[in-house]
Amino acid sequence: MQAYQKLIAEVRACRLCADLPLGPKPIVQLDPRAKILIAGQAPGRITHEKGIPFDDPSGDRLRSWLGIDRATFYDPARIAILPMALCFPGGGKNGDLPPRAACAPAWRAQLLAALPNLQLSLLIGAYAQAWHLPGRRGSTLTETVAGWQAFWPDIMPLPHPSPRNRGWPKKNPWFETDLLPALRARVATLLQT
Repeated sequence: MQAYQKLIAEVRACRLCADLPLGPKPIVQLDPRAKILIAGQAPGRITHEKGIPFDDPSGDRLRSWLGIDRATFYDPARIAILPMALCFPGGGKNGDLPPRAACAPAWRAQLLAALPNLQLSLLIGAYAQAWHLPGRRGSTLTETVAGWQAFWPDIMPLPHPSPRNRGWPKKNPWFETDLLPALRARVATLLQT
């Protein structure tokens, strides 16, 4: 446990991207006991300000998809949250900028190794999917999510739960009729054990 605590202290002190618009502020939720990993893109502006991942409408939607409440979601012994980049990358013309490329090589392998009990990884968005599923590079997000059964039951690719993405589930009705029930059942099983 001492090595784990040292690693977390190093992550929280990281200044690899000191030139970020709002400065570096690594945000993760980790505990070696966690069975579920949420791998997203990078913290957004609200997460940067609050220091709490997914404490916004995207998080409300994600919790609904998973069929869990806030207390369960924010219990690090149950759910780990490890974005591809640990700090808010800044805003762009069409939303947040992409995660900084230097972050994942610097921290991801070490942090994942510190989570030995993971049994389900939720890959939110194209950046997380490209890193965790390197054979899927070049596939669209929709193609990757539609092929979810190829990765099941250990991995679940998901679109971003942003309110900006409301049209995507409507264009892909199988997401709500097939994928979400399977996901909720798997999450419930893992959280009971």
